[in-house]
Amino acid sequence: MRALVHENDSLQIKEVELQEPGGSEVVVKLKAAGLNRRDLMIPNRRKGANDALILGSDGAGIVEKIGKSVTDVQVGDEVIINPALRWVRNSEAPPIEFDILGMPDHGTFAEKIVISEDQIEPKPTYMSWEEAAAFPLAALTGYRAMFTKGQLQKGETVFIPGAGGGVATYLIAFAKNIGARVITTSRSETKREKAAELGADVVIDTADDWKERLSNETIDMVIDSNGKATFERSLAILKKGGRFVTFGATTEDVVAFDLRAFFYGQYKLIGSTMGCREELIAALEHAEAYQLHPVVDRIFSLDQSLDAFNYLNEGQQFGKVIIRIS
Repeated sequence: MRALVHENDSLQIKEVELQEPGGSEVVVKLKAAGLNRRDLMIPNRRKGANDALILGSDGAGIVEKIGKSVTDVQVGDEVIINPALRWVRNSEAPPIEFDILGMPDHGTFAEKIVISEDQIEPKPTYMSWEEAAAFPLAALTGYRAMFTKGQLQKGETVFIPGAGGGVATYLIAFAKNIGARVITTSRSETKREKAAELGADVVIDTADDWKERLSNETIDMVIDSNGKATFERSLAILKKGGRFVTFGATTEDVVAFDLRAFFYGQYKLIGSTMGCREELIAALEHAEAYQLHPVVDRIFSLDQSLDAFNYLNEGQQFGKVIIRIS
């Protein structure tokens, strides 16, 4: 089968042998795969590795073959891939055996994938293949950050810096679905317009003075994945006693802040990452209830995978970048 692999410090499309499914595994013929910023970082993390690794965490397709012990899946089932490996039940933190699909395990940028039956869920029937492939990693990450960890409630106000990312589009939709107020930012006028169309109540320029622009707002929770670039600015507009949820650091990992002001303000700093199978099922149920359609920015073919990587790296997208497999 054809796949996009990282091998000998380069990305290339090549023929890869597909292994036979084990007793509890299935073969999924992939229709589409979702690209994440994580995929951009893996080549650098694997620097010096000579073995071929198929990248990709998100995918959707049709079950083509099942192992002898598979009981709950049938050939022909339309499914999405759960990229949170070996994390089934909700817990305060992931179990030690948790990994994300696409490293060290082979991922979804391929014509087919062999994976445990426990790592697939039924594809929402109302979603296209591209929408379904856009859902798992970003929606799961956003759902855990907003609801499991952040405990956002109807009527509260949440601040989400950076409107264009894949997770951010889910955060906006999730929050609006439950009746929360959403404030977000972007440097791009086009992205600000799209965020407003998605339902954001207030959308401001990232370059603005946030404290001045939002002086009349009471912000109950911040969900920030940017890291150093926005951490202090986000914290400065959070109400006393508010929750600050962080699930990423797309800029720098290390931040400095005034600890005395933090504990006097009685803020709550909450870390979150990905999510478990129970939360993915809950996110899918939420999507079904509200007929949520994932935001797909642009679709590339498997042959255009390197172009897709370059496009995502430029940061111009609003929503998810998708690779159509078949």
